[in-house]
Amino acid sequence: MIEAQPTAVAGTLRRSVTDAESRVASRHWWDLDADDYQDEHGRFLGDVDFVWCPEGLREADARLLGEVRGKRILELGAGAAAGARWLDGQGADAVALDLSAGMLRHAREAAERSGVRVPLVQADALALPFATSSFDVVCTAFGAIPFVADSGAVMREVARVLKPGGKWVFSLTHPMRWIFLDEPGEDGLLAVHPYFDRRPYVEQDADGVPTYVEQHRTLGDRIRELVAAGFVLTDLVEPEWPEGHEQIWGQWSPLRGKLFPGTAIFVSYLPS
Repeated sequence: MIEAQPTAVAGTLRRSVTDAESRVASRHWWDLDADDYQDEHGRFLGDVDFVWCPEGLREADARLLGEVRGKRILELGAGAAAGARWLDGQGADAVALDLSAGMLRHAREAAERSGVRVPLVQADALALPFATSSFDVVCTAFGAIPFVADSGAVMREVARVLKPGGKWVFSLTHPMRWIFLDEPGEDGLLAVHPYFDRRPYVEQDADGVPTYVEQHRTLGDRIRELVAAGFVLTDLVEPEWPEGHEQIWGQWSPLRGKLFPGTAIFVSYLPS
């Protein structure tokens, strides 16, 4: 007797996905969501600014990338490329890369508004279209890393395109946030998910096809990925919620931000 196959159900769940599924879902999602994302967050991010996280930490203040003047810098998952344009204004030779054509469309529009233009590249972070040792710095603010199944492979690609001594700095949702509901209010103070459950958060359609995928790794996982790719971790920044900052961004809110970190920023370099 042939057993009936389970019927896929549209909704959210935790389950494994392949890199191919993640790539298709991410590109489709960000192409469709680009306009809404910019409408909601564009003013906060600016046209020519480098904001590391919803807490509002700016590279102009934090200087996590060090001296950028004269440096060739790649911004991964650049979105509308505000960070790359800011770096250009600081004297860097900046390149912005993103998987989504929709986000890069906004990058072109912001370049027209600001008059600051940087090269825009549509590509996958797992296969960077650059020669070995091409950049002095690679960075991303919430781009690329959470949206691929094999983030260790991204670390290796970054190591490949970096020059010896080059810096790799990236921010993402603080891993401890994954134990809580994705809510900015009091419901988001309840721990409900196991920290060590590394299955990604998946939104899927009625056919079981992933439409949005975001990966979870522990702090230790991220550090081991960096070390395995040859990097030396020099700092782990957990931005505090600043006084007077009342803007809610998704799950980020003053209520939660004053109790536990929402962002982790990894600062590392590739030894010479």
